[in-house]
Amino acid sequence: MNELKKMNIWCFLTFFLTICQVQGQHRKAPAYPLITHNPNFSIWSTTDNLHESTTKHWTDADHSLLGLINVDGQIYRFLGKEEPNYKTILNASDTKPYDVQYTEVKPSEDWILSDYNTSHWKSGMAAIGDDEKHVKTLWKTDDIWVRRTFNITDPSSINDLYLKINHDDNIEVFLNGKKVYEKNGWTNSFQYQSIRKADLKKGQNVLAIHVSNTAGGRFLDFGLVDKLKESGPNVQIAVQKDVEITATQTIYNFIAGKVNLKLTFTSPLLMDDLTLLSRPVSYITYSVRANDGKSHAVDVLLSASSNIAVYKPSQEVSAQNYSTDHLSILKTGTLEQPVLQKGADDMRIDWGYFYVAALKKTGAVQFVTPVGAAVDAFRRGSKVSTVSNGTSLALNTIIPFGSVGNTEVNRFVELGYDEIYAIQYFKNNLRPWWNNSGKETIEDQLNKAAVDYQSVMDKCAAFDKQVYADAIKSGGKAYAHLSILAYRQSIAAHTLVKSPTNELLWLSKENNSGGFINTVDVTYPSAPLYLIYNPELLKGMLNGIFYFSESGLYPHPWAAHDLGTYPLANGQTYGEPMPVEESGNMIILTAAITKVQQDGSYAKKHWKTLTTWVNYLVQEGFDPKTQLCTDDFAGHLARNANLSVKAIVGIACYAQMAEVLGEIETAKKYRNIAENMVVKWIDLADAGDHYALTFDNKNTWSQKYNLVWDKVLGLNLFPQQVYDTEIKYYLTKQNKFGIPLDSRKAYTKNDWILWTSVFAPKREQFDALIQPVYRHAIETESRVPLNDFYDSNTGIRENFKARSVVGGFYMKILADRIQKK
Repeated sequence: MNELKKMNIWCFLTFFLTICQVQGQHRKAPAYPLITHNPNFSIWSTTDNLHESTTKHWTDADHSLLGLINVDGQIYRFLGKEEPNYKTILNASDTKPYDVQYTEVKPSEDWILSDYNTSHWKSGMAAIGDDEKHVKTLWKTDDIWVRRTFNITDPSSINDLYLKINHDDNIEVFLNGKKVYEKNGWTNSFQYQSIRKADLKKGQNVLAIHVSNTAGGRFLDFGLVDKLKESGPNVQIAVQKDVEITATQTIYNFIAGKVNLKLTFTSPLLMDDLTLLSRPVSYITYSVRANDGKSHAVDVLLSASSNIAVYKPSQEVSAQNYSTDHLSILKTGTLEQPVLQKGADDMRIDWGYFYVAALKKTGAVQFVTPVGAAVDAFRRGSKVSTVSNGTSLALNTIIPFGSVGNTEVNRFVELGYDEIYAIQYFKNNLRPWWNNSGKETIEDQLNKAAVDYQSVMDKCAAFDKQVYADAIKSGGKAYAHLSILAYRQSIAAHTLVKSPTNELLWLSKENNSGGFINTVDVTYPSAPLYLIYNPELLKGMLNGIFYFSESGLYPHPWAAHDLGTYPLANGQTYGEPMPVEESGNMIILTAAITKVQQDGSYAKKHWKTLTTWVNYLVQEGFDPKTQLCTDDFAGHLARNANLSVKAIVGIACYAQMAEVLGEIETAKKYRNIAENMVVKWIDLADAGDHYALTFDNKNTWSQKYNLVWDKVLGLNLFPQQVYDTEIKYYLTKQNKFGIPLDSRKAYTKNDWILWTSVFAPKREQFDALIQPVYRHAIETESRVPLNDFYDSNTGIRENFKARSVVGGFYMKILADRIQKK
């Protein structure tokens, strides 16, 4: 083989390996955390390249952050996707209501024509639908036919015609008798469909629409827009070289022509500093340097959508630009400001205000435009606000870097959110922790964040390094990667407030699984993260549940499931109790706090309530009747062996706490009860090579993840044979993305797998259990903030996303820490 052929083969192999490496580097997470504070202020990228998609709220609604960099007049996009600039031709109701003619009785075939007589039709205003709160005309039938006439003075002046449409569900749209759009299904927001402007006429025109409801809700809103021509230099795409995720940061590196850009998103969620943890401010840091040895003129644009402060994009907002002594600030929020007026799962905040702040001394310029006009303004060099009220506005910040050479130049901006009031707690509206006094201002918080910038970044870097080292030591690289992915997500599913009696409340939202607030069986799996880094936060998850029982508001002899639907914590809203589940959870977690803090005072404070709950477990917990457990999606189950384990462990935990409190006889009594139950459990659950899902069916199996506390808390209840048998059996049931939850279906819960892995007798068994979960995180088709409930064969999400339960990934680190003490 001659040298030329050898060289060609070598070049091909090098290119192929490089491509493989780049592709392998790209996928680090199913979704990348950018801004993470609480369930309301939570922004993610759902693609591996930051510029491939619009950034989103965890519910999947667009919460757009757009980033462009101008290098010597050449513009590159590195963050998010720009929205087209549309000019209204025919308004939809997000601009103002409009009149239509409609009928709910099928008309003759010529109803789509311009000269059709609608004198027998009804008149109404749009929007049209079945939700009285959000429409002007009610529609409750299966079908509706709608006509709207309008005049066009000069069709030739239109650049590019688009139909602006939001419908639920199946639809046909006709313009002057010609079908221009058809879709089976529904939309959740306005969509823009290109149509021919040649189908418009000078003078009177008619849009005729038929909508058919097949399931769920009904809705119709529509208009026409002109997509305006772009002016200025073309926008190119910056080349993303890599991305890194740490506990508190997500860091991207780009090449934008002749400069390199490092982009760092920092949400400083350091749990040992509640002042910092509760401060609702994240940083975006831009680090720029030349890559060719020369100097280049550089400006950066951050354009943030006002939709970050709305429930629905149709809500009208106001926006303003003002200054403090040190900061230039943009502020936006809804005109309506419905503070704490609703609770739901698929909900975004529409009260309070969103802020973008930059240091005045950097020369940053801020202005407001419609969202679609932001890019064009940057390209043309415009820096003037063109709007202050409306829908979908853009909060634009231009950061000048001046002449940039080989020395790296750094600038940062701050994104903040002031909820005004964060939680309603038994009819009391509570301010966020940072402003519990009501005397703080968001401007002070933004200013403190600016002053503290370098020290905060140093603290985050040190913490990120430490938590990764701890995770590596406990579980290796795959485990460490999962732990890092879980950190910000778990914290950002909570809100920190102080109760009227000055108790700390760290209240979770049960994201994408009902929206409940302070759900006990969500607290339970998330607990390891908080036991490690600040057990006071775990107390903050238990305090409200204790109060609910001890106040008499929840009169049952077992623990409640939740305190309401986020953000309204006024009492349980879940449909039925989980008596053994929640009572066991509360006792076990109180014992874990006692163990970690080596202090029984918290248990003593609630001893009467804990005693009531443990006696319920003694009576009903060993062989549970038909009821739900935390895995409620699997349905009701009687004689659940894993739920029985929870009861047994809970009783032993109560005994352990009694011993700490000096209640020796009580400790002996309940320890004896638990030990006797273990003997019976082994007999009833024994299925030969494994232990059954239920006591009455030996042909079933399940993960006994509740056993983990026996190991972690040093209870020493169950013999090692139980663990050896179970782990050996689980490994025969492994699928591509993990062990199924049990024998009923192929779905699994990754938080429970990571708990199960902790009691694996050998490190190679632990690794074998962890690897499929790691594979799921970097291969799943479900591009959402880390999902904990999925099909173990396909990796596709069954339900749930962005939940706090992934804090349970830290169980191995917790176990190692406790065993050292």
